[in-house]
Amino acid sequence: MTTWDEVERVVRQLEELQTQKVLELARRLRAGLTSEDVLNPHDFPELSDPDWQFEDGLLTGIQSVATALRSHRREGRGDR
Repeated sequence: MTTWDEVERVVRQLEELQTQKVLELARRLRAGLTSEDVLNPHDFPELSDPDWQFEDGLLTGIQSVATALRSHRREGRGDR
């Protein structure tokens, strides 16, 4: 049986991998961007690239899942 800790670990790994992918793609579009820079994509016209937007959207989805899982677990519904 899978535990909540294992699920959270997998989701955290997915988030880390996708965060790195988003940053690497951003740096291909504009060298030197930082992780802080990609939090403000409207400041960098290069990040209007559809491929970057797609990957950033995937990251947002993964982060939403992580938040929902943590909330579900905190509310005590994760013990079933």
